[in-house]
Amino acid sequence: MSLSTHVLDNATGEPARGVPVRLERWAGDGWRTFAAGHTDIDGRLRDWVPAEMWGPGGYRLVFDTAAHSGPDAFFPEVVVAFRVTDPTRHYHVPLLLSPYGYTTYRGS
Repeated sequence: MSLSTHVLDNATGEPARGVPVRLERWAGDGWRTFAAGHTDIDGRLRDWVPAEMWGPGGYRLVFDTAAHSGPDAFFPEVVVAFRVTDPTRHYHVPLLLSPYGYTTYRGS
């Protein structure tokens, strides 16, 4: 019953520290923010989602990548939408960031 993420800067090969991340949940009539944080020194964010709010449904992580890459970033924000079907499992959704591209996947 948890969610974690990790942001890696592929251009430098280093963790992306201090990236603001927002977790939103689909509420039927729009997206609602219910958790927010910043990646740590290792580019990770974990133990930040209130357990009572975690359940099946549509979610999206919103990464403020301009905070890491600068105001001229080609991708100033990256939004990764995903669906939780079994809230008893751990969900890890990392972001690999490059100046002109990004990749994500379901990790473990």
